Amino acid sequence: MKTKIFATIISVVSLMTVSCSMSHNIDEFTSDEVTIFPDYVDVTVPPNIAPLDFSVSDSMEAESMFAVLEGADGSTVTVDAEDGFFDIPVEAWHSMLDRSKGKSIRVTVVANRDGRGCAYKPFEVNVAADSIDEWIAYRLIEPGYSLWNKLGIYQRNISNFEQRAIFENRLSGNNCINCHSFCNRNPEKMLFHLRAANAGTVIVDGNDIEMLDTKTDSTLSALVYPSWHPSGRYVAFSVNRTTQCFHPTNRIEVYDMASDVVVYDVEAHTILSTPLTARSDSFETFPTFSADGTTLYFCSADARQVPDSISSLRYSLCSIGFIPEQGRFDENVDTIIDAVGRDCSISFPRVSPDGRWLVCTVSGYGTFPIWHQDADLLIVDLVGGESRRMDAANSTSVESYHSWSSNSRWMVYNSRRIDGLYSRPFFTYIDEEGVAHKPFVLPQNEKNFYKAFRKSFNIPEMISGPVPNNAVEIGNRARSPKRTKLAFERR
Repeated sequence: MKTKIFATIISVVSLMTVSCSMSHNIDEFTSDEVTIFPDYVDVTVPPNIAPLDFSVSDSMEAESMFAVLEGADGSTVTVDAEDGFFDIPVEAWHSMLDRSKGKSIRVTVVANRDGRGCAYKPFEVNVAADSIDEWIAYRLIEPGYSLWNKLGIYQRNISNFEQRAIFENRLSGNNCINCHSFCNRNPEKMLFHLRAANAGTVIVDGNDIEMLDTKTDSTLSALVYPSWHPSGRYVAFSVNRTTQCFHPTNRIEVYDMASDVVVYDVEAHTILSTPLTARSDSFETFPTFSADGTTLYFCSADARQVPDSISSLRYSLCSIGFIPEQGRFDENVDTIIDAVGRDCSISFPRVSPDGRWLVCTVSGYGTFPIWHQDADLLIVDLVGGESRRMDAANSTSVESYHSWSSNSRWMVYNSRRIDGLYSRPFFTYIDEEGVAHKPFVLPQNEKNFYKAFRKSFNIPEMISGPVPNNAVEIGNRARSPKRTKLAFERR
């Protein structure tokens, strides 16, 4: 039956957004599936995400194209394609999301050929009832191996397309900057490292900016991978002797020749250590605190001669109790996942804010899995103890670093699934049963953005709001030789 969708129709909620330059007739419905990029077919999104702008395959030739978006309440938005790209109006999109919470939006792409509108098989965009933190922070960096020139840490409002710089290395001598981390997703309480020229660790707490010299005579290195204690009083770090080499199958291999886990007392400017996480016969790394701050999780492997024995290097997921009132550790280490028994290697553990789940990256072997094609996400039930791979969130390519939303319902993580080369931020919804739903890549307002942009999104971290603009002051502090020296205490 011939159906017409007129550009002059305005829905009762003022959601119709159309162009008058083309016909919006639908003369034929087909069972053919439309191929879009990025893949937003049947994904689950939060009700406050930016429009899922997309393009269609170049092979789908047509005189013109349009898409009809139908919300759960029956309201519609019609969007014309420009050069095969659908730019969905932000305000209309958010109105439709709000009216479709807990349900779905139906998208029908229509191609005009020889004066007839041919509709492809509709696809769904599922809209969760749970919102997401509206900002994320990430480092943009070329996927090089040993050199850097221009890089920075940036923040993005994921409810629209606004991106701002948090800090760029042009302000600190074009050095390396890495490992940004936030306390409880608080944009005003963060840290990151400066390496090489003007080296040091930057800690920002509101208007207070402190530069630390974190290398002591008792530690292997300056502080490396961080995890804030929920109180903000402490930060767990690894200290690592890290190196890299080229690999016949994984492009590059990054590994530790030695590593320990310590805790930094922010107020006392003291590094706290225990022999249980600084053993000479083990490599310990990737610490993270539990939601209540009474447990410190970390990854531990029997020491190996690397790189010769790297294929047998496997990290288990371990934990040790921590007493924040005293800044002390318990006397026992527990093994949560025995990597040798599971024939895998664990990295990047992160605990959900509600304390129920821990997600980590699992790969065949090694320390740093970001070039390992078999790297997947694994979720651990901290109440029941069961663990399983997050099948819906994983792909045939690399899944690696990840962080949680404040409400424990969303996770952003790095994936190289688009081309195998560049890390892009993907979001997955995790329901009350710990089941992940089909993920979606961070929306962009540019056709084929992810096919043309030549930088990786590194360490995506959710934050509750925008980071204040204090980059110039941080740069001034970085170029000054003044650094706070740290004490060391073994407990």
